[in-house]
Amino acid sequence: MREPIDVTLHLDARKLPAQIFEGVAKRAGLRREREARAEAAWESFGKPGRDPNTLGSVVALLATNGNWIPHLKIAQLRNHWDQVVGPTVAAHSQVAGLNGGVLTVRAESNVWATQLTYLMPQLDATIKERLAGLDIREIKVTGPHAADFRLARGGWGPRGASKGTRGGNSR
Repeated sequence: MREPIDVTLHLDARKLPAQIFEGVAKRAGLRREREARAEAAWESFGKPGRDPNTLGSVVALLATNGNWIPHLKIAQLRNHWDQVVGPTVAAHSQVAGLNGGVLTVRAESNVWATQLTYLMPQLDATIKERLAGLDIREIKVTGPHAADFRLARGGWGPRGASKGTRGGNSR
């Protein structure tokens, strides 16, 4: 024979009906609350304040919470670079990236890098005005990357070392 469930579960038989009643009453109260909320939702359907969020507001929330804002602002700067520096300079330069608060702009020649250097105060003011909230502490302008002529000569030594001075005494 099996012993009664209240003995198996170590329940007080005198308190058991009250505990069961509390659970049933709680579930019934939750059900009533859920039904009341559903009824209120149907009654307020279509009224102001019940419209779903727009896609733009949801994407803006995702961008803010996901820390996408700096990346989106750099993409915006790349797309509208001609509006910042003018179409002529934009045809010969591009935004290379933002790393640690340093905005890097790459020019196709040293002449255009010099031109961008002269435009630096205007560039800084325009970027801060149009892309508020983007943390840019410094703007760095680079020209084209020069080829390493040591490789063309066949040398692998330190810079400035000629073929005759690599390995051995030089006179």
